[in-house]
Amino acid sequence: MTGARVLVAGIGNVLFGDDGFGVEVAKQVAARGVPPHVRVADYGTRGLHLALDLTAQPYDVSVFVDAAPRGGSPGSLYLIEPDPEVAPVDAGNGHGMTVDGVLSMIQHLGGFRGRVLIVGCEPASTDEGIGLSAPVTNAIDGAVRMVFDCIEGRDKCA
Repeated sequence: MTGARVLVAGIGNVLFGDDGFGVEVAKQVAARGVPPHVRVADYGTRGLHLALDLTAQPYDVSVFVDAAPRGGSPGSLYLIEPDPEVAPVDAGNGHGMTVDGVLSMIQHLGGFRGRVLIVGCEPASTDEGIGLSAPVTNAIDGAVRMVFDCIEGRDKCA
């Protein structure tokens, strides 16, 4: 993916424990520096903003980083590639849109979404409170490596 326009989007709510995972990973990725063809942004809970940005300025690859409850052990990392076509989702509150809601909104608006990859982490808790749990904190470095693998087009993201 070297040279492709890439967006790294940190997603999540830092007020709900491990739901802030994506925001923290995006911060770490930006701090390590990225090539000029890569944009890193903290979208937090602004799913509608993310959908509108991707519609207005398409990227070849978008890497969403988010908490992803899938039944594994807390801190487990996942690389997820959603189906190219998503069923329509009621966007409802633009501040509470899910990843499916973002993808559905892009499709509804007629935008080009390019390839979408999700670097997800199994949360230990998304209860109200600031700060990541120990297992999720310990997964941050691995998630940052996964994001850079995706940026650089390594096999883990092929």
